[in-house]
Amino acid sequence: MRRICAVNRIVRPVSGILRRLALASIIANVGIVVTGGAVRLTASGLGCPTWPRCTDDSYVTTPEMGIYGVIEFGNRLLTFAVGLIALATVLAVLVHRPRRPGLLALAVAVFLGIPAQAVIGGITVLTNLNPWVVGLHFLASMAVIAAAYALWRRIVDPDGPVVAVVPAPLRTLARITTGVSVAVLVIGTWVTGSGPHAGDHGAARNGLDPESISQVHADAVFLLIGLTVALIFAFRAVGAQRATRAAVILLVVELSQGLIGFVQYFTHVPALLVGAHMLGSCLVLLATLAVQWSTRERQPVTPAPRATPADEATPVPTPA
Repeated sequence: MRRICAVNRIVRPVSGILRRLALASIIANVGIVVTGGAVRLTASGLGCPTWPRCTDDSYVTTPEMGIYGVIEFGNRLLTFAVGLIALATVLAVLVHRPRRPGLLALAVAVFLGIPAQAVIGGITVLTNLNPWVVGLHFLASMAVIAAAYALWRRIVDPDGPVVAVVPAPLRTLARITTGVSVAVLVIGTWVTGSGPHAGDHGAARNGLDPESISQVHADAVFLLIGLTVALIFAFRAVGAQRATRAAVILLVVELSQGLIGFVQYFTHVPALLVGAHMLGSCLVLLATLAVQWSTRERQPVTPAPRATPADEATPVPTPA
């Protein structure tokens, strides 16, 4: 009994640390998206003109490179901080007892996603900020954020079987909404690649007509909002309160993001609003994933019944 109590005293702090690390990983990955946007919006994308070094002769910025080099190199340093959080999460998963299913694979996926995202960032520098590669760099960050959110939810949820809380057609509608949300993010990178904020004054654009691709993006946003409203009414009709709250939050985030998008378009995309729009993209993704998770839940693990002393002492009748 003393040994069990000692183990419980160790497991509880580790579980709390694991939850905090997973949440910190989400926040850090959102933060690196926002700071990456600051690099592009300040035209510091080639502040370090090569990769993995900052210059041909130095891994760090030099005084001659000025503020642009400081901003770009600072963003590169943040990648190491995000990676350390991810590594700490992997180690916390490994030392947690009892070992929980599914956590290690997700933690490793987040950890490996960070250097993969950094490599894509390096390719953007080596290709002189090719707009298609820049868009891929952003989407890679979105994928890491999605994996970090899945890890956090898996840590928070119990380890029992997954049970659907809404009918199958509504789960399908939620998956369609998630797909449209991802499409909105992808098209948004096309809009960015056609606009004025290239990350460097000499960087090329993707050649798409900014007005036309912005209209396509807006149409996809209207579709996403319509699907979200449908989810709210459908979830409410079946009494799924948690799912309804998640869909309402998603709608609020979408409307806020849409307002920022419209204002920045009609004010000739000022840098500050573009940065806020990038943060909003991360929040839309997280709110969409929350809706997806709200359509199901994990049940607590039910311990196997144990024989009581009285049962063990009951004699078993034998035939005469």
